[in-house]
Amino acid sequence: MPTTNAMMIIAPYWASGTWVFDDAEVGLEREPFVAGAPAMIDHVVDLAGIDLVAARRDGVRLLFSASPFPGFHKEVLRVREELGGNWYRTEEPALEGWLCPALFHYFSEAPERLYVRAEALNPEPVRRSRPNGGWHE
Repeated sequence: MPTTNAMMIIAPYWASGTWVFDDAEVGLEREPFVAGAPAMIDHVVDLAGIDLVAARRDGVRLLFSASPFPGFHKEVLRVREELGGNWYRTEEPALEGWLCPALFHYFSEAPERLYVRAEALNPEPVRRSRPNGGWHE
């Protein structure tokens, strides 16, 4: 049954040469992104200003919704259904990726648009000087 949340969060990580994610609440483990979707995730990670090497090492948090939300990095448009999943595209740059039927764990029907934001899971600590000298995080 799809979630009733307006916004969803997954935490993809790099394994076996592609982005994958786990969601125990819906029974997914190492669910892979395939067929162009990894390049789309790389692009959103880049838009977020997150180093791709660090993102692949540490994973990222992806927030997504069928409605725009403050701070989203990319809008992706539904192109067509195929083999139970759906193709989505970005306009700039021109990327296309297939989202498998796992999408229906989050939506009752494939949204015409998805809005996505990437965030670092392990952001670098901000170092500030102390009034009496030295550094703290």
